[in-house]
Amino acid sequence: MFRKTTLLAAALMVAVFACTSKKEAEDAAKKSPGPTEAAAPQPETHGTEVKSIELKNPLDPSWVVIGEGIYETKCLACHKLTNEKLVGPGWAGVTKRREPLWIMNMVTNVEMMLETDPEAQKMLEECLVRMPNQNVTQDDARKIIEFMRKNDGEK
Repeated sequence: MFRKTTLLAAALMVAVFACTSKKEAEDAAKKSPGPTEAAAPQPETHGTEVKSIELKNPLDPSWVVIGEGIYETKCLACHKLTNEKLVGPGWAGVTKRREPLWIMNMVTNVEMMLETDPEAQKMLEECLVRMPNQNVTQDDARKIIEFMRKNDGEK
């Protein structure tokens, strides 16, 4: 990793020197991160905790279709629409067992939930596999919930 970072920094310096004056190159070199700074992990911007959600009746049919598409792309490999456990728990009845905020945060902030929520930790013990972060936006998670509600028989 150090070697890649060093090569990247060197390539950047060559590009800077080739395209700028000596003064500009020196200024750019002072501002560019060193090998340890470049290798530092960047903060994750994905997981902002969801604080509220509004459910509407009747269901929004376009959201249900979009939610089903997201399910088929990101969720189907681990979750069945029945009670049957695949890798993760089945989705049948999930909107009856869990609050919408809990579902939203589990989908969009899985790391936070597994660290802080006792129910999420209990599910991890049962399933033995951490739910991966699928980088689902809050907007997409809301559409997944609409699909879950339809799966649970809501109209």
